[in-house]
Amino acid sequence: MFIKVLRRELKIAFRKSAEIINPLWFFIIVITLFPLGLGPEPQLLARIAPGIVWVAALLASLLSLERLFRDDFLDGTLEQLLLLPSPLALTVLGKVCAHWVVTGLPLLILSPVIALLLSLDFNTWKAVALTILLGTPTLSFIGAIGVALTVGLRKGGVLLSLLVLPLYIPVLIFATGAIDAASMGMPLGGYLAILGAMLAGSATLAPFATAAALRVSVH
Repeated sequence: MFIKVLRRELKIAFRKSAEIINPLWFFIIVITLFPLGLGPEPQLLARIAPGIVWVAALLASLLSLERLFRDDFLDGTLEQLLLLPSPLALTVLGKVCAHWVVTGLPLLILSPVIALLLSLDFNTWKAVALTILLGTPTLSFIGAIGVALTVGLRKGGVLLSLLVLPLYIPVLIFATGAIDAASMGMPLGGYLAILGAMLAGSATLAPFATAAALRVSVH
């Protein structure tokens, strides 16, 4: 069931290519505007790079969250998913993984371009790539809970932001801390371990919490 849901979501996402491109384009614009606005001074760009990268990644993830369950809710597919004999948490896991493939994986692929634009050295770029790899799936899992709680509301976008952004802050803090540590030549294993623990915890608990929230929102 997980594979079927993953394939279905990816097919739908690639048919609506604008929904993939818009968050990615937003991320690229934000990363590009900072060097243009602040000037090409390498030391300044390297110092503020962690905040730039992760604020842009967080907002790009938030932009694409609302469609995670909204389309299925509007056309009645979500009610059919609730009636399937397979666990709803497994269906949720497939949808969240598809969301990350569409939104988080392109950011990881773009990380060398980010390093070039922000004048990052190899170790700092490696830290950026690792934090994106560990942090963006956590954003998707946490965001899925907020989307499930607000899916039945007509204007749930603002409420979704209020629910999700405070939960995103720990990921933002430890990811930027890891990049800072790498830029100063310090070990970043502790930061990555905490990000990995957040990912493991959210991947374990979020599908069940999201499934429960969907049942409440639909019924």
